Amino acid sequence: MKTYQFKAILLNTGWLENAYISINANGIITNISQDKPLEDVTEINGFALPGFQNAHSHAFQYGMAGLTEKHIGNGTSPDDFWSWREAMYQLALTINPDQMQAIATMLYAEMARHGYTNVAEFHYVHHDKNGIPYTNLAEMGSRLIAAAETVGIGITLIPIFYQKGGFGQEPNKRQRRFISSTIDEYQKLLEASEIACKAYKHANIGIGIHSMRGVAPSNIAEIAKSGPQNMPFHIHVSEQLKEIDDSIAYLGKRPVEWLIENIDLNDRFHLVHATHLNEKELLGIAKHKANVVLCPSTEGNLGDGLFSLSKFQNANGKWSIGTDSHIGINPLEELRILDYGQRLITHKRNTYYSNEQQDSGSYAIEMATITGRKAMNNYNTAFFKVGEYLNACIIDASAPLLSTTSLKNLTSTIVYATDATMQLGSIAYGKMSLNPQKYHNIKTEFAKTLYKLKNR
Repeated sequence: MKTYQFKAILLNTGWLENAYISINANGIITNISQDKPLEDVTEINGFALPGFQNAHSHAFQYGMAGLTEKHIGNGTSPDDFWSWREAMYQLALTINPDQMQAIATMLYAEMARHGYTNVAEFHYVHHDKNGIPYTNLAEMGSRLIAAAETVGIGITLIPIFYQKGGFGQEPNKRQRRFISSTIDEYQKLLEASEIACKAYKHANIGIGIHSMRGVAPSNIAEIAKSGPQNMPFHIHVSEQLKEIDDSIAYLGKRPVEWLIENIDLNDRFHLVHATHLNEKELLGIAKHKANVVLCPSTEGNLGDGLFSLSKFQNANGKWSIGTDSHIGINPLEELRILDYGQRLITHKRNTYYSNEQQDSGSYAIEMATITGRKAMNNYNTAFFKVGEYLNACIIDASAPLLSTTSLKNLTSTIVYATDATMQLGSIAYGKMSLNPQKYHNIKTEFAKTLYKLKNR
């Protein structure tokens, strides 16, 4: 038994001041109270938010963060998602399993430091450098699971079905490490990945389709219908205008329009980016209770565009956040970028709609937490609950601005007016973030890996 004392913890109903949370040896919450227990208490001068859920990650891309910002031609030459993708291919073709694990371990440690306690890993670097499957089909996925276990965060491994080089096109040579040619090949990969998840008690599995352009539409429909129905289903969709144009040319329909008409969408579906949707598509997603995963720092970095959040929320649409290429890793920053982008195009400040009991900060945390958990196949809606694991993001209560803020204004102050120095880390599955020595060791191994890759 272990008990933590916090300055306050955020419950669904609001802040509980001077709160004690007791956990058992497995990290499961046994008591939440304002009454001091008889046993020893670990005092934390911090505010506890529910642990953030990173609903979209490509771990290996952390190794190239910040490296695609040299532009040629005074803005006259093409420099967009498609040119960025070529740089991504170069890294994807280079890394070996040990390097994948070192990069992912460093990334997940940084996620934990910023308050993430779970990650949905949208994983598509499956094969060796020649495109030949490893003896263990889930070799690369197992390295991602090992990285999460080293850090102590939860991972939902989403092995990705990647089949085509574009609508009706064969894959190109730069995609050779990603490819499963048939549904049968993907099912074998999925089964191997599910077995790999059993090595870590905080790992589970999801189904993933790279994109409408990346898999034959008939195969997408077949997997959605005949594949496991008890797993979250993730797919990139409508991120780029070219993708929409190509979809219309090939299918006669926009990507999400096709999904709505051909897939029985429900709340296990998580549509990543969904940047460029018309009103019919927005309303269709919301009507079928499917979810959208937004990655504001990456979408901004790539110049993708802005999701129509206001219209989506008007239809009671649900969304979560992810860090995708990891140009940013701070969940509070993701929430701010998402909000401010909407404010700039609507010229209004009430992006995160709230009722009389909620402010914008509370709404943002609630949406990112509850919908983010669904992306991990966790349908628990309580921020902290007896019988569930203790997963928390800890904010420094001694920070000057926060130490002087009343509880009624605290949540929005945390969301809108903090920086990374005010984040004390996380408690994931009952355990505090990595100790300094372990963090140092991870950084050392990461540095060795990046120096060997020679890409920075």
